[in-house]
Amino acid sequence: MASTFLCSTKIYSVLHHQKPGNFPGGRTLQIASSRKSSSRIRGSSASGNVESHEVVTDNLLRLIQGEERGLRTQKDAVKRAQIIKAIDALGEVGRDSTTTDSSLTSTWRMLWTTEEEQLFIIKNAHLFGTEAGDILQVIDVRKGILNNIITFPPTGAFVINSTLEVVSKQRVNFRFISAALKVGGGRFPLPPYGQGWFESVYMDEKIRVAKDIRGNYLVVCRDPSSF
Repeated sequence: MASTFLCSTKIYSVLHHQKPGNFPGGRTLQIASSRKSSSRIRGSSASGNVESHEVVTDNLLRLIQGEERGLRTQKDAVKRAQIIKAIDALGEVGRDSTTTDSSLTSTWRMLWTTEEEQLFIIKNAHLFGTEAGDILQVIDVRKGILNNIITFPPTGAFVINSTLEVVSKQRVNFRFISAALKVGGGRFPLPPYGQGWFESVYMDEKIRVAKDIRGNYLVVCRDPSSF
């Protein structure tokens, strides 16, 4: 598996209610207004004003709403281009910010991605008698830890443990060190492989947007889960 990246049920109210199933297996999102939340760009220096990043963030969240974490986007080149354009716009807003400090430490839940390996698992988990639940990325900058987790409710999970190294104000390097499939009360170790980097081009107290070494895109939100 290549780099597997991984919100509370309220983020920004772009749409008031997310219909069940729009994020298959994962929790239903209820999005709360970014203007009401007055979210701020995290980091030592943020470009743009509050209104501009709220508008751009709202636009991105509207675009990914109902995209089934990226499954539908795979078949819609126009929508994919619109989403990537919105990600690039948000990256411009956060261009001068630092996103690799302690504020990156969190559990992050995936909302949307272009990474084919993750989308393949989401789409085909039913073939193994299960369904992909939340996809999480657990980061601890101080400890240099990155754990990617694909959950298979009620108790299963595919876990990839990695090291993490900050190399610039927005980029981190990672290297996989172990992997295991946990299902049916058993744990099945798998050989870890892979290394690379990702850049968090935008981050605030609610969401984060990243690009990786292979040109994939990721939109995640902070999650209260503990792993």
